[in-house]
Amino acid sequence: MTLWTTLAHARTAAGDDILLRQRGDLFEIRYNGIELMSNLNHQSEDQLALRAMRRTGFRPRKILIGGLGLGYTLRAVLDLALPQAEVTVCELIADVAAWNRGPLAPLAGHPLDDPRTTLLIEDVQAHLAQADGVYDLILLDTDNGPDFLVRTQNTDLYADSGLVAVAKALSPSGLVAFWSATASAAFEDRLARQPWAWMREDIALIPGRVDAMHYIYSCSPDAAVLGKRAAA
Repeated sequence: MTLWTTLAHARTAAGDDILLRQRGDLFEIRYNGIELMSNLNHQSEDQLALRAMRRTGFRPRKILIGGLGLGYTLRAVLDLALPQAEVTVCELIADVAAWNRGPLAPLAGHPLDDPRTTLLIEDVQAHLAQADGVYDLILLDTDNGPDFLVRTQNTDLYADSGLVAVAKALSPSGLVAFWSATASAAFEDRLARQPWAWMREDIALIPGRVDAMHYIYSCSPDAAVLGKRAAA
């Protein structure tokens, strides 16, 4: 049996432990002892990007991704984006960014080397607070969803105040998509309080199977982006 090899270890200012380890062809990032992400299956990242890009007609010029992960969401966006698109990635942890330029870089085909990519080492919430009608597409994959946060500081991103900031950062026909490991009734109630159209998509983690699902919440101030009629 192949054992795990620790490739790197980092600690945040808040005292959180982050571990990068490898077993054969499998890479894994663990956060405070819990698996945060791996390259075993990136269906979630691919579908988050594909469905959002499809809804925006593959035309968004300004794109924001919250959370770099292993680079799969960024790669999927770049593969579908316009040559003149500008893709900004907010990654809170500098070590994760460094790993994506090092041992993790080949997994998603070196997406940080694409000239359309701008990487910012900052909290996506802080970035959103400074954006005003900037983004045609925002993809948020910072946690396992609103009910399973990686860090408690991310609570505000899914709260009413965070949703107001997200809505303010969108262009008039922009779209934001949140990834979630679970369906969240409380989050859906908060989405419904915002002046936008929203929808939930239930996606199989493994195509053809319904025993393991994830969820994408898509929201837009333009109901037509979601294929819906505007409220009367």
